[in-house]
Amino acid sequence: MEEMEEELKCPVCGSFYREPIILPCSHNICQACARNILVQTPESESPQSRRASGSGVSDYDYLDLDKMSLYSEADSGYGSYGGFASAPTTPCQKSPNGVRVFPPAMPPPATHLSPALAPVPRNSCITCPQCHRSLILDDRGLRGFPKNRVLEGVIDRYQQSKAAALKCQLCEKAPKEATVMCEQCDVFYCDPCRLRCHPPRGPLAKHRLVPPAQGRVSRRLSPRKVSTCTDHELENHSMYCVQCKMPVCYQCLEEGKHSSHEVKALGAMWKLHKSQLSQALNGLSDRAKEAKEFLVQLRNMVQQIQENSVEFEACLVAQCDALIDALNRRKAQLLARVNKEHEHKLKVVRDQISHCTVKLRQTTGLMEYCLEVIKENDPSGFLQISDALIRRVHLTEDQWGKGTLTPRMTTDFDLSLDNSPLLQSIHQLDFVQMKTSSPVPATPILQLEECCTHNNSATLSWKQPPLSTVPADGYILELDDGNGGQFREVYVGKETMCTVDGLHFNSTYNARIKAFNKTGVSQYSKTLVLQTSEVSSERLPLRRMSPFSSTLNLQPSFPRRSYFDFRPSPHQLSLHSSLQSLNAPGCNFETQSAPYSQLVDIKKLLAVAWFAFDPGSAHSDIIFSNDNLTVTCSSYDDRVVLGKTGFSKGVHYWELTVDRYDNHPDPAFGVARIDVMKDVMLGKDDKAWAMYVDNNRSWFMHNNSHTNRTEGGITKGATIGILLDLNRKTLTFFINDEQQGPIAFENVEGLFFPAVSLNRNVQVTLHTGLPVPDCYSSRASIA
Repeated sequence: MEEMEEELKCPVCGSFYREPIILPCSHNICQACARNILVQTPESESPQSRRASGSGVSDYDYLDLDKMSLYSEADSGYGSYGGFASAPTTPCQKSPNGVRVFPPAMPPPATHLSPALAPVPRNSCITCPQCHRSLILDDRGLRGFPKNRVLEGVIDRYQQSKAAALKCQLCEKAPKEATVMCEQCDVFYCDPCRLRCHPPRGPLAKHRLVPPAQGRVSRRLSPRKVSTCTDHELENHSMYCVQCKMPVCYQCLEEGKHSSHEVKALGAMWKLHKSQLSQALNGLSDRAKEAKEFLVQLRNMVQQIQENSVEFEACLVAQCDALIDALNRRKAQLLARVNKEHEHKLKVVRDQISHCTVKLRQTTGLMEYCLEVIKENDPSGFLQISDALIRRVHLTEDQWGKGTLTPRMTTDFDLSLDNSPLLQSIHQLDFVQMKTSSPVPATPILQLEECCTHNNSATLSWKQPPLSTVPADGYILELDDGNGGQFREVYVGKETMCTVDGLHFNSTYNARIKAFNKTGVSQYSKTLVLQTSEVSSERLPLRRMSPFSSTLNLQPSFPRRSYFDFRPSPHQLSLHSSLQSLNAPGCNFETQSAPYSQLVDIKKLLAVAWFAFDPGSAHSDIIFSNDNLTVTCSSYDDRVVLGKTGFSKGVHYWELTVDRYDNHPDPAFGVARIDVMKDVMLGKDDKAWAMYVDNNRSWFMHNNSHTNRTEGGITKGATIGILLDLNRKTLTFFINDEQQGPIAFENVEGLFFPAVSLNRNVQVTLHTGLPVPDCYSSRASIA
């Protein structure tokens, strides 16, 4: 219960409410605090002067927000009250709980009377400290405001449930333990506060002071205060005025103040409002439960974030260590190459040194020998060997020719390490942000009113959904071979209309379209069945796969002309060569993902209905767009719009997609008579059969009777399907292709119009000409 404590404290004094009164804005304030924040207004703004000037406005208009905000400056934080003779011009103060409080125009006079009995300055104005709406008091002053007895009872029970030690109610900071309680003032005092605030003299000397424990018992045993009328203090409330939304007494009714108003018994309205509050609390309880679960989810996220952080850090360290290890391995490999080059250079140079040393030794020995021979004096002996020595000297000299005295190896290392790419990669090393990829385009919508078949040609037209924000780079049109075979692409491009000719006469083709962009491709559109002519010029309509559908208004406008108006495409595409392969017997196509073996024979099908909303019969607050296929509302109240087409036989199915869904409203979907009430929720009267649904659950409603509460609600993007089977006289609802609850209504007969009720928080788009859901078709075939 401690979480409730803030609800029990006055926004001015910050303490528990004492004798709380209810302001016209439904906020509460202590009676004493209300007197403290009174502001005196000019004579021209008083209720008496307004009545004298002929104004017929009542003193307390609870619904006139402009008048209640007459002296608040557009919800600003200041209460300057400019132009008043005695109005303050200082900013407002803040109460202990942080709520702005407007200061009084003058200090209240010292008095020992209770706030309710003390005189109120003439022409006083009170401003709510929470919403800053102002109201001029009449001659009754603060006694004109009803007292909140329920709040007093809640505070008493709350204080009794607190700790056993009773605290002083007048201590400003840390409350001390109470020593006495005044039965007349109904206040607990400690000794210092009793001497300061409740001296035993004057009128206070007659008050009875009792111990706190005895005071608590007397509080608990004291009879509940009976709420009396603010205009007739001796009369108890006995009735409730529905228009004024306030309890009244018997004398108020006798005086005729509520003569034209609806008045009900106080006990009955007490039970009704208790029931309504309990129902409202159920929804709030669901929100609180969701909030608790959300907090648990957030706390789990904190732990998961910590665990993921440790795991990610370990992964990052491992990745960096792997890079360092790879770099070290590469470093060792490069160093091995450098050492190999070093050893090779040394070997070459040392071999050359060794070779040159040997040759130089041989040359030096030959030179020394030749010098010794020259010293000999024997001419005949010298001539015997001189020719050979001369040849040896020339030969040795030739051996020291070009390249012999040139180093075979340079001292420089012809290796250059290019580390710039690696450094650049290291500098660019960063985390890859996991961004959500751009979405694929929305599924195209085939424009049935612009599609037709003519002889052995077919013209198809399509468009992107009206509220689609993802652009498409192009479209892919696929047809089967006319014999229920696999699909094959016959057109790829940016155009939204294509004429395919060269088809077989008297054949059935299935067509579908999808959009694509750089991210990927969309889902396929609904499959359309095309029937070519039986060698004639009659233009046949495209037909959807529904063995049950029929409508009232699908008659051809002219002889030998279908409901579809033939509109030649400005970008016609001749596909004779492609279609020859399509029509060729035994040709193999790529297998598509969607199963189409369950298609129904086109000759067994009837035309389906496509329609839009009817602006002529809709409420004036309904806003139309998208060729009257999309509707919303300008009012916060529910308003009804009907479809243009009425049904009295056959099986019909249509869907509505929720384009916008704010603040959890409860739109209603269904069927209605043409004279249904347009200014209330669909199903409130006996002219409509509907399902209303919020974000969690749905109900069926007819003639204001609610049945079959079913879990499962709607959000933005949800699809609501309505299946009206007049053959079986049933109405069934679907949400996101799943049946919502049992069959909603049975024994429905007559002429019905598709209907929707919504307010400004909802926008829906109508989709018609749709096949009956497969689940219902299966059940119908079994039945």
